[in-house]
Amino acid sequence: MYKQERIKPYGDGGEKKEQVEQMFDTIAPTYDKLNHRLSWDIDKIWRRKAVRQLMPDRPQHILDVATGTGDFAILAASKLHPVHLTGVDISEGMMDIGRMKARHAGLGGVIDFSRQDCTEMSFDDNSFDAVISAFGIRNFQDLDKGLREMCRVLKPGGHLSIVELSAPKRFPMKQLFHIYSHTFLPFYGRIISGDSKAYDYLTATIEAFPQGEQMMEILRKAGFRRASFRRLTFGICTMFYAEK
Repeated sequence: MYKQERIKPYGDGGEKKEQVEQMFDTIAPTYDKLNHRLSWDIDKIWRRKAVRQLMPDRPQHILDVATGTGDFAILAASKLHPVHLTGVDISEGMMDIGRMKARHAGLGGVIDFSRQDCTEMSFDDNSFDAVISAFGIRNFQDLDKGLREMCRVLKPGGHLSIVELSAPKRFPMKQLFHIYSHTFLPFYGRIISGDSKAYDYLTATIEAFPQGEQMMEILRKAGFRRASFRRLTFGICTMFYAEK
């Protein structure tokens, strides 16, 4: 078990996935506002970089795992022009916002959202040309199982593109990020979202999530090859890329 799998939003009672669903349903109305403000809108740049990696492949059927409010799904659909994109998540509260945003973007006929346990999805093997995910996999109750599922539903030769928050390792960003993530982020998140636990949990999972080369080994173990990673914005975010 990886460190972040032991961290739950609301303590030891109940399974992690149930608590994560409850947490995201609770903070869904304020999630986008907080996410963009707390990252100074840099999260939008990170997603664009991840989408650009997939442009040479021109994937026609895309799966967005832990889609949340659909930002990554909408960006991928608008830039890659797939025939169809499916966003999956355990939080209906988050996806309800994603559905509304997709309709407003004129992508309601391209994107659909489905409530799924991302570690046990209902799709057939080899269903998608590309699998993407932004800021979600560290919330998996079982990371290995979730990545194996992502590999299973991906077609041979298809690509995985993940964007995930990470803890910087070098001075002075390591120290600055620690201060920011342990003081301002949970305080501001608590005031805006009204959830006193959510942003403490998010900070804890960022610090506990497997980094760099460790994550490469986890991806290879899940069935991927040619795994690589790139640290962005002084290590605050890491972009992972792999092939089935």
